[in-house]
Amino acid sequence: MTPLSKFLYAAASVLATAYLILTVQGNHVIAGWLLTAFFLLLAYAFRGNVHLSGFSYTLTIVGVVCMALYHPQYFISWGSFKLSALITPLIQLIMFGMGTSMGLGDFAGVIKNPVGVFIGVVSHFIIMPLLGFTIANFSGLPPEIAAGIILIGCSPNGMASNVISYLAKANLALSITITAVSTMLAPFVTPFLMKWLAGAFVEIDAAKMMWDIIQMVILPIGAGIIANKLLRGNKKWLETIMPMVSMFGIAFILVIITAAGRNSLLSIGPVLVILVLIHNLSGYTLGYWTGRLFRMSERDCRTIAIEVGMQNAGLASGLAKEMGKLATVGLAPAIFGPLMNTTGSLLASYWHRRPPKESKHTTID
Repeated sequence: MTPLSKFLYAAASVLATAYLILTVQGNHVIAGWLLTAFFLLLAYAFRGNVHLSGFSYTLTIVGVVCMALYHPQYFISWGSFKLSALITPLIQLIMFGMGTSMGLGDFAGVIKNPVGVFIGVVSHFIIMPLLGFTIANFSGLPPEIAAGIILIGCSPNGMASNVISYLAKANLALSITITAVSTMLAPFVTPFLMKWLAGAFVEIDAAKMMWDIIQMVILPIGAGIIANKLLRGNKKWLETIMPMVSMFGIAFILVIITAAGRNSLLSIGPVLVILVLIHNLSGYTLGYWTGRLFRMSERDCRTIAIEVGMQNAGLASGLAKEMGKLATVGLAPAIFGPLMNTTGSLLASYWHRRPPKESKHTTID
């Protein structure tokens, strides 16, 4: 352990102790800042550890979310400008970044192995929506908050699943293709599933939702693919900056949602966290055994598990905002995002230490 790491861990310990003391004394204003600083210091310390570096961004998210819980007034509006208006542009920017890393080759896997892609995409859009619907029905939560669980289940995959697949020694090519296909199908599949499964919980305008997804996802990704094609060999700066922009965008979106739904989170937060965790972990489990059912290789089973269990929480948050229900429908996606990154990192770490054995059943490589 380096001297800097030792200092950071020691400083984080001091902050944690001070936070507990101030909380007991009832000084929540200063305590909130100390808790935020604790998580940010710990996140920076984790970056220097090869085994913990994967959790650095998640801890950063937890830190800024804590800041929003303790000091929501800074993240609801600045003057007369409501910060929720930034959510859609930020999602479009993130999707543009996704597009700059994509090309027509990402869809080649459909031709190389249509069966593997079909199993992945269909499993994703069957398992997670039905899980979300079941959990929402038995949750006992207010209808609009329960609808958020269904919304995250009906969303397509996110780019995070590709990173986790790579770390888990899964089939990265298959992961990228499933993500690309499910994203392109989202304008048609997500509104239909929401109308069917969530219509009893909250009013769903399927046509408007379709147009919202096209605006937030398809058009920005298309622009990113075109930019990727035009820049060709001169896009190194874009590849460097866009991941950082995406991480900042996701963090800021989560902060805005947390601030908007603070009161609901404080009252039902622990219950919602448990339900979202069940949703996420059940997705991994059922996805993996779906691959086993179809006699896929171990690498591909891991891929299906990750692609089923991980969702595009940013898009779900944007849809909740466009529905005008950011503080209720948007809560489950806001929790699902950081949670799936944590569980995904743990799963990837577990599988990374256990390389898959070669199998005669293979798909895209």
